[in-house]
Amino acid sequence: MPKDTSIKSVLIIGSGPIVIGQACEFDYAGSQSARSIREEGIEVILINSNPATIMTDPTMADHVYLKPLTTKSIIEILKAHPQIDAVLPTMGGQTALNLCLEAEEKGIWQDFGVKLIGVDVNAINITEDREQFKQLLEKINVPTAPAKTATSYLEGKEIAQEFGFPLVIRPSFTLGGTGAAIVYKKEDFDELLTRGLEASPIHEVLIDKALMGWKEYELELLRDKNDNVVIICSIENMDPMGIHTGDSITVAPAMTLSDTTFQKLRDYAILMMRSIGNFAGGCNVQFAVSPDEKEDIVAIEINPRVSRSSALASKATGYPIAKIASKLALGYNLDELQNQITKSTSALFEPTLDYVIVKIPRWNFDKFEGADRTLGLQMKSVGEVMGIGRSFQEALHKATQSLEIKRNGLGADGKGYKNYEEIIEKLTFASWDRVFVIYDAIAMGIPLSRIHEITKIDMWFLKQYEELYTLEKEISNYKIDNLPKELLLEAKQKGFADRQIAHMLNCLESEVHTLRMDKNINRVFKLVDTCAAEFKAKTPYYYSTFEAEIEKANGERYVDNESVVTDKKKIIVLGSGPNRIGQGIEFDYSCVHGVLAAKECGYETIMINCNPETVSTDFDTADKLYFEPVFWEHIYDIIQHEKPEGVIVQLGGQTALKLAEKLSKYGVKIIGTSFDALDLAEDRGRFSDLLRELNIPFPQFGIAETADEASALADTLDFPLLIRPSYVLGGQGMKIVINKKELEEHVINLLKTIPGNKLLLDHYLAGAIEAEADAICDADGNVYIIGIMEHIEPCGVHSGDSNATLPPFNLGEFVMQQIKDHTVKIARALKTVGLINIQFAIKDDTVYIIEANPRASRTVPFIAKAYGEPYVNYATKVMLGHNKVTDFDFNPQLKGYAIKQPVFSFSKFHNVNKALGPEMKSTGESILFIDDLKDDQFYELYSRRKMYLSK
Repeated sequence: MPKDTSIKSVLIIGSGPIVIGQACEFDYAGSQSARSIREEGIEVILINSNPATIMTDPTMADHVYLKPLTTKSIIEILKAHPQIDAVLPTMGGQTALNLCLEAEEKGIWQDFGVKLIGVDVNAINITEDREQFKQLLEKINVPTAPAKTATSYLEGKEIAQEFGFPLVIRPSFTLGGTGAAIVYKKEDFDELLTRGLEASPIHEVLIDKALMGWKEYELELLRDKNDNVVIICSIENMDPMGIHTGDSITVAPAMTLSDTTFQKLRDYAILMMRSIGNFAGGCNVQFAVSPDEKEDIVAIEINPRVSRSSALASKATGYPIAKIASKLALGYNLDELQNQITKSTSALFEPTLDYVIVKIPRWNFDKFEGADRTLGLQMKSVGEVMGIGRSFQEALHKATQSLEIKRNGLGADGKGYKNYEEIIEKLTFASWDRVFVIYDAIAMGIPLSRIHEITKIDMWFLKQYEELYTLEKEISNYKIDNLPKELLLEAKQKGFADRQIAHMLNCLESEVHTLRMDKNINRVFKLVDTCAAEFKAKTPYYYSTFEAEIEKANGERYVDNESVVTDKKKIIVLGSGPNRIGQGIEFDYSCVHGVLAAKECGYETIMINCNPETVSTDFDTADKLYFEPVFWEHIYDIIQHEKPEGVIVQLGGQTALKLAEKLSKYGVKIIGTSFDALDLAEDRGRFSDLLRELNIPFPQFGIAETADEASALADTLDFPLLIRPSYVLGGQGMKIVINKKELEEHVINLLKTIPGNKLLLDHYLAGAIEAEADAICDADGNVYIIGIMEHIEPCGVHSGDSNATLPPFNLGEFVMQQIKDHTVKIARALKTVGLINIQFAIKDDTVYIIEANPRASRTVPFIAKAYGEPYVNYATKVMLGHNKVTDFDFNPQLKGYAIKQPVFSFSKFHNVNKALGPEMKSTGESILFIDDLKDDQFYELYSRRKMYLSK
């Protein structure tokens, strides 16, 4: 059955600002969906309030509305576009589904003659209403855990009395496990029940018997109108039941499942999908399986939309779920669509993997002082990484190397825990770093049976860990000059980094790299091909591994490398790694635009990144994608293989920037601003000397490396003081202190967490106004300021947490001229080629410099959306030397003001101080357009501006 020809125009609902539990996986899905529908010649209208993402780029849809996700906005759009035939709400996570339901209840879709595609209302209601879902499963004979729903406090108490503890409380209609909890003790029940009832928009919770220690699995499904169903991917949670899947370490394909049970899970999943409604699209189904020989199965939930895991499953298999789900929603059948990777088989083809995927979440607990760091049913992670390897061990190592938490992989870096009580505590109360602690426990000699008893992690995974530790011990008996080739190869095949092996051998990382080259142990690249190489893949999407040499009949030895190097001129763009507070999806936006601009300049583009949630790691964004850790060893091996003209580091945030020094040292050309200029801006001492030369004011400051030095400085600088470490992102570790006691406490804490760091002590300009400017500068010193923004909150609140207005709303002409002059002078003095962001504090009509960052900033996507100009495209062309700033015809369009509003995820962390200060805490942002300053929303923001200011 071909597509429904009555559909000419589709409204896609996005997922809004990024919050914990709903991150950029849904922007990835929405972006894919918009492209997929437009390929069919169908108009796409998009609503989403998030300015930081590629999804809301003007190139993504025919009409993009950066509006709040409310039924009021929906009505405005439907009035402006009476041609809209259908709405697709399954790409925008729970936010989009809830908005779609609200519009349905208000009769909006009916009033405007718009039909729902990709899901039906009945399916949303059944799957979100815990009681209805339970009844449905009973009717179709799919096993469930003993459970009852409560809509009041009294009902909940009665159920608890009947079931006994431990219990699980799950609110209806929430996302990311909001309000969900495991209750172990009677004393905690009242508070957690009340919290659950309040979290549910319909004040309903499901209370079920806790299946603690059971294994957890997920299946990703697609179904067409003809009722064909394919299972795209099976995912096993290494962490057992009791930890939200978004906070679990997950593995694909499932590793410890018997084939018989897998077939049962398939049958149940298909039955569940078919029974919740007659719609074409995607579903995610979650199951619990008992950890004994019986392998009893219990269905947990089904989500009739693309899920957090479907982004992961798409990247894991190379099968673009959102793209195909969108085509199915338009009426196509699976057998009419092409497999996007092979281009020769149909989409009615279940992917098979000849590699292993490991996903590890990325947390940001350091931003939430006082937060409960144990993991449970409520999701707390802010991003994730994915490692691809030939074995579980290799994939696990690559994922741990991708996290950017100053670890080199599992063990062998001198950073493990050595205290028995601490290790047992972290295993008992699932900690965010449990993936590392398991290794430390084995190294300490704690038996696997004891680790299994505490964590309930399957013995198969624990034995994999044990093998890694055994290998580390064996290698540690050797020195660099007598390490056997077989052992070195085995360590590399199991994912150990060169610097971990150097730690074992007590030598330098470069010596291990040289030894590898001498022994011909080179990284080879393999295609991610959806079909275990049964059919030829056409898509250049690679991961790396190590293979033993193959010997031909003529005695020639070789390893099989599937990445063919062309003779075209190439550019590598370094991605931004996992999302975290301070470095979010904005840098992914910049990377994607950088890739597209380099293509336009005639380069073959190569992307290196390890974040499965984003558009930059889509297999058809760059000409070649290396899904690898943004980790020196991997990058250098790819550079050696591809031999690019240079590497772009200024689009991937601090992650890519941190690698600039090493690239420069190894003679790799950095495209755009040189490493020396990047370093000059980061080194506060050198930077202030430069400002002195330029006669530009900056707050008085000093540099300290010990608490004593800091104390001596305080005598000359005057309190309040702002303390900040060098080379950090998102204001990490920044604090305002008002006396010597606070100063000493904070300095000692900082030097403990970031040893060897230089600390800057600035005199804090109390009551100053903060502003920032972004600009593009070329090699000839031409500078164009793309935008100046004024923060509504006073100086002292991190720029990422401030409401910021574009253009400024009360800076006089004299101040604006200083900002412009300073920006041009600094951009030229730093020999910037590409983007630069400068932050200012304004006091008594004097403009002081807080800092300068010669790279893409968090605000660039916002300014580009507000003014309707592709600034990253222009900046990349300038970096490549393809254009001068003067070549572009800048024509910003903005009526009134645009306000960048931060969005926080404090609801996930009870008892956390919500006050704002110099360390960034927001997880996302939205954009608000106002016509003038009399707008009520602006007035409210301005009147509250000082309320949350803290130290």
